[in-house]
This record gives sequence, structure tokens and C-alpha cells, in this order.
Amino acid sequence: MKLVCGRPSDLEGRLDKEIRVYDFLDKLGIEYMRVDHEAADNMEICKAIDQVLEATICKNLFLCNRQQTAFYLLMMPGDKPFKTKEISSQINSARLSFAGPEHMEEYLDITPGAVSVMGLMNDKNNVVKLLVDEDILKGEYVGCHPCVNTSSLKIKTEDLFGKILEAMKHDMTVVHLVGE
Repeated sequence: MKLVCGRPSDLEGRLDKEIRVYDFLDKLGIEYMRVDHEAADNMEICKAIDQVLEATICKNLFLCNRQQTAFYLLMMPGDKPFKTKEISSQINSARLSFAGPEHMEEYLDITPGAVSVMGLMNDKNNVVKLLVDEDILKGEYVGCHPCVNTSSLKIKTEDLFGKILEAMKHDMTVVHLVGE
């Protein structure tokens, strides 16, 4: 795996949703680094990607309420355990659970395994609310997928939670997860 600057020079074989992420970032003038890799579907691959990116790698969870009328994207450090009760009380939404893949595709144009904050660019009606653990904001860089799990991006934290979210017309709610 090799960290390179910006979009791939050859887009052959890349999915449209991935190319749209590069177009979006380039249009905003955002600098980013990219690493291509095999599908990130186990912890060994994720750890290897982490070492190459040298960024805060997020666990991204797509959640919903029991009625499936409220949807949330939770960004949290990969080493913190997820406890539904902690989030539920902070956002006043009881009975959170994982949202189904059909909702991921409908709102974020993402499939399981590739959930990423970059999918919010596809949520034009602001259906999905972004929740960010406060520890994610402490690092200089954040790592995320460009809507596919065969590449990962390294983006400045201030750019992601500033210019990028603003261009996506999304806000964030900062949450505190204990992780114990």
C-alpha cells in the first residue's frame, strides 16, 4: 500500500460514487491523500491501512430509531466500544439500532463495509444526522472511505468538519463516548 496525493490518475474500474467524491473534494480545493487497498473487511487490513494513513481512523456506524424515521451516522474512534445507551441519552432517541443496507444506499449511496462521512454528500435532504465523538476532533487528520471500501482518504480534520461539511450542507452533533 502506498499513500499518494489526490485522485487516481486512471479512473478505469472505479465506481461512479467514488469518482464523485474526488470531484467533490477537488472542486472545493481540499488537499487529501489516498491509499488503495483490498476490501477493508477485517481488523488486520484496517490496522495496515491505519499505519499507512497515520490519521484518526473512524468506526462509522449507520443507526436509526426503532420506527426507522430518524437516521444517524456516528463517527467514533475505532478502538472505542459502541454502547447504544450512551448515544441514546445524548440525542434523546430511545432504542437505536443499526439501520439496514437499503437505507444506507437510499440516503448515502453506500453499501455495508464502506460507510463513510463522505456519503453525506449524497444526502441532499439532510435525512441523516451526523454524530461525532469528541475524540475524533482532536487529531490533525481523519481517515475515511471515498464511498467504497477499497480506498481510504486522509483529510485534515479542520477541512472535513469545516469546508466539507458546510459544502454538504450538514451539521454535526458532538457526543461523548466513555469507551470503558
